[in-house]
Formats: sequence, structure tokens, C-alpha cells
Amino acid sequence: MGVTPTIRVQAQDFDAAAEARLLTQEDAGIGALVTFTGLCRDEGGALSALELEHYPGMAEAEMTRIARLAIERFDLRGLTAIHRYGKIATGDNIVLVIAASSHRQAAFDGANFVMDYLKTAAPFWKKEHGTNGTAGGWVSAKDADESAKEKWR
Repeated sequence: MGVTPTIRVQAQDFDAAAEARLLTQEDAGIGALVTFTGLCRDEGGALSALELEHYPGMAEAEMTRIARLAIERFDLRGLTAIHRYGKIATGDNIVLVIAASSHRQAAFDGANFVMDYLKTAAPFWKKEHGTNGTAGGWVSAKDADESAKEKWR
């Protein structure tokens, strides 16, 4: 039986603990759970929010593709990936990745793999909103994110 990942792109916030309970409730063989929550940071007090846009349908499809790669590569027993869109204030949740496996290293590697690929391959765009009321430009991809993804090849 194959593992089916839980993938969602949504405007509303998520509850990481509730999502973890859902992932683990049916599988007593899970021995490790790694949870990553990405938050909107304030960039030293200059940022009040991020505006996240996505390509509907394509974002979910790419997240599913990445999740299935992680499940197969790391023999994960479960995986949840949730990405928010809309205007997100500093301190609020943006992304959640939960990787479940029999052993810890696979869960750590699976979660890390998913995040590295989400940052570079999934069709999401970020626009900064400053504390001074101005909207900045769309944030460019970082070379460091691409380098992080390359280590998995």
C-alpha cells in the first residue's frame, strides 16, 4: 500500500499539532515525526507582512510531486505539506511540513528535502510589505535556496 501525502494550499492558518495528530493517529509504526513550520519574519523590523501568491492547481500538483519523491526516497510513512497564500503578517505561519517515518533520520531528511524543493520548484511568489506602509517588489529567488536543493541530486 502506498503512502498518500496530505497537500493543501490555503489562505487560513493551520494548527501544526492537530495536523501531526491526524498524520500519526492511524499508524503505530511511526517512530519519528519531524515538523517544520515556516513563519513570516520581520526582517529587522522593516517588514510588516508578506503577500504570497500561487498558481492554483499547479502549486498543489508540484507540492504533490515533491511529496511523493520524498516518500519514495526516504521511505516515509506519512507526509503533510501545507502552504498559505494571501497577506501574512509577521510572526504568522506560512508553511508546514510534517514527515513521519519509522526512524528519525528519514523523517529529518524527508522534511528537509521537501522544504528545499518547495523553496525552488513550487510556483509561489512573495511580495514584501514594509512597516512604513510601502509595498516592495516581488522577492527574487535566492542562490542559497537553489544550492540547498542541489545537495539532493
